[in-house]
This record gives sequence, structure tokens and C-alpha cells, in this order.
Amino acid sequence: MLSRSISLLGATALVVGIIIGASIFVQPSVITGGVPSEWAAYAVWIASGILTLFGALIAAELASAFPHAGGVYVFLRESFAPGVAFLWGWAMFWTMHTGIIAVIAMIFARYAAFFLPASDSGQRVYAVVAVVALTAINYVGVKQGSFVQTALTIAKVGAVVAIIGVLLALAPHAPVTTAASPSAGPLTIHTFALALVAGLFAFGGWHMVTYAAEETRNPERTIPRALVIGVTLVTLCYVALNAAYFHVLSPNAIAHSGRVAADAADVALGRGGAAMMSAIVVASTLGALNGVILAGPRAYLAMARDGLLARWVAAIHPRFHTPHRAILLQGVWAVLLVSTGTYRVLFTRVVYTEWIFFALMAAGLMRLRRRADYTPAYRVWGYPLVPAIFIVCSAYVVLNQIVSAPAESLTGILLVAIGWPVYWFWLRKSPPSPLPTTEHAD
Repeated sequence: MLSRSISLLGATALVVGIIIGASIFVQPSVITGGVPSEWAAYAVWIASGILTLFGALIAAELASAFPHAGGVYVFLRESFAPGVAFLWGWAMFWTMHTGIIAVIAMIFARYAAFFLPASDSGQRVYAVVAVVALTAINYVGVKQGSFVQTALTIAKVGAVVAIIGVLLALAPHAPVTTAASPSAGPLTIHTFALALVAGLFAFGGWHMVTYAAEETRNPERTIPRALVIGVTLVTLCYVALNAAYFHVLSPNAIAHSGRVAADAADVALGRGGAAMMSAIVVASTLGALNGVILAGPRAYLAMARDGLLARWVAAIHPRFHTPHRAILLQGVWAVLLVSTGTYRVLFTRVVYTEWIFFALMAAGLMRLRRRADYTPAYRVWGYPLVPAIFIVCSAYVVLNQIVSAPAESLTGILLVAIGWPVYWFWLRKSPPSPLPTTEHAD
């Protein structure tokens, strides 16, 4: 029996903690370097937050209609077909989700090495230890995992607020200038859209709270609230943090920085800036890592319940009330990706493909609205404009990636498409007979 242990605070911490990982400490350089002015950079961050909010609103309505473990997997199954949902779960396990775990774990390890110097192999050990430790915490209870998530998120947001205050209060103001980068041309729809793609990736992970709907208290109301509050809070943090960067560094310096947060902290605190930023990134990545580890197994649980994954994966621990086998399965594969380094190739080729499924999720909402038996507890504000805009933007993210890197992109699509014959082979081997959803241990 799954336990409803995640409160509104825990669900909001899951949204915020997963989104704010390490990208906000480096991604501003990409965005600032791609647009011709400081205000254009602000516009990109705000637009990214609004579009992420659109996606969150769509996920919120679907979660209120289908408050079950699995999130996007369940939404795609209900609005299209089990085969489409299977492709999402297939890509999640082999590359998208476990790849994110591996990437975040390695970023954690690199910054942890600032305090405990280690070679490349030593940093991999740090990453593996982080994955194993957080997997163990989530194995023994979603309550424990949610508590750790909430604590790390509060510490993370507090640290972000602190660095904003330090940069604005202690650091000298950078010389006033209007140019972001000598290489940035005039602002056009194309240049803005390219920068927007970078911004949207900095907001990645907003959908993952829906995976744990079955373990959330009053999910029909809690998840929509958590998504709106969480995405709004992250957007405010991102805009304020960029304001602090611009206060300390010139737009040109930000555009050419490989570690913009550390560079800004160095200006304010001297040599102590690097240590402070390393500590913040360590806490930030741990929070994101825990959230991703908590969320993913719920999708594999849903797949196993539907008979699209081995039945034993659907087991619920009799004492801890967690999908313990799904958690272990995810942990083992993530550790292998970290240990071998193969996550780099797989993740970079496949991560963008989740936007294909995001577009399908929004289109699925529009299909479901035409069904008489579709009765969500929450409905998207601005329908049908909000999902239509989100579909167009999601399609652009995918097309932009294909045009920018056609060989890698096609490889990524192929890796996902391999799941289709696997799905049909699985159906022929063992036709699915869905397991009933068990009662909850409250």
C-alpha cells in the first residue's frame, strides 16, 4: 500500500527543488550571450517562466483528473494509447530520467571536489555515493524522501536569497552598458527563440511532482497549487538572481563566463566567493537529485501495473509503503550510467525528445476535453490558448534541436523509437492485464 505522506509544502518543495538544480548558476551566460541587451535577457527569463507555467497548468489539470502514480505516463495513456505512454516510460528509464540523475550527480561531485579534492574517478565515486544514499532514503519511505526534499529545498532557496542579497548589498555596481555581447546581433524572433530554448531547459523537471500524485494528500487540489506556487517562486528567484548578476558583472562579462555565479561571488567576497558558491551548488544539486530519484519510480510502478513492465516492479514494500523494486531498478541503472560515463552520449541525444511528449500531453488535454467522462477537479485557465501556445513552443524546441544538430537529434529519436517494436514484442509475449490500484496507508 502506498502512503499519502506528501503535503502541499512537500509537493511545492519537490517542484522547486527539482527545477533549481545547477543550470541557473551557468545558463545565464548562454541567454545573455544570445540577446543584444540586458532587458532582452530579462524578457527571455520571464517568457521561459510563463511558458513553464503554461505546461504546469496543463499537468495540473491532468493530475486533478488522474491522481495516480505515473504522471505523464498516465496522461499519455489516458489521452492517446498505452503504446504512446510506453515510449515515454521507455525513454525515461533508459536515458531521459536516469540520465538526468547521472548528470546531476556528476555536477554535485565536481563541486563537492572543491572541498574534498578528487580525480575524475574519485568524483565518480562521489556521484555514486550520492545516488546510493538518496536512493536508500527514498527506499525506506516517501515521508523520509519528502522530508529530505523539503529541507534541501528550503536551504537551497535560502542560499539563493542570500547570494542575491550579498551581490546587491556588498558588491560594487558594474559599469552601465547596453550591449550584452559583441557577438550578439539585433534582437529578432529567431534569436529570442534560441535564447528561450536555453531558458526552458533551466526550468526542466516541473512535471515530475505529478509522478507522486498517489502519495500526495488531496492530490486534486495539492498538485495544482504546488505547481503554480513552485513555478512562480522559481521564476522570481531566477529573475532576481539575474538582476544580482547584472548588478555585479557587465552583460558582456556574463556572456563570456563559464561560471557566472562563482564569478559574481568572487567580485563580492574575493576568494571566499568560490567556496560559498560551491557549497550552494552542492546543496542545490542534492535537492534536485533527491527529487528526481523520488519521482521516477512511480512511472515504472504504473507501467508494471499496466502489464507493460515486469510484474515484480509493481511490488510495494509491506513496511515502508514504497515502490521499492522500482526504486532499486532505477538506482542500479543510474549507478551504471555514472560508473561507465555513457550517460553523456545518451542524455545529450535524448533529453530534448521529452518536449515531443510534452506537446502530446497538451494535445491530449484538448482531446480529453471532448470526452463526456472527463471530469477534472481543476481546469486550465486560458483554455484553449494556453495549451495551443505550449504545443507550438514545444514543437519549436524539438525542431530547433533537429536543425541545430541533425545527426545527434536523429540518433535520439531512433533511441526512443526503438521502444515501439519492443512494445509490440512485449504485447505478443504477455498481453497486459492491469493490476488493481491498492488502497493507501495513510
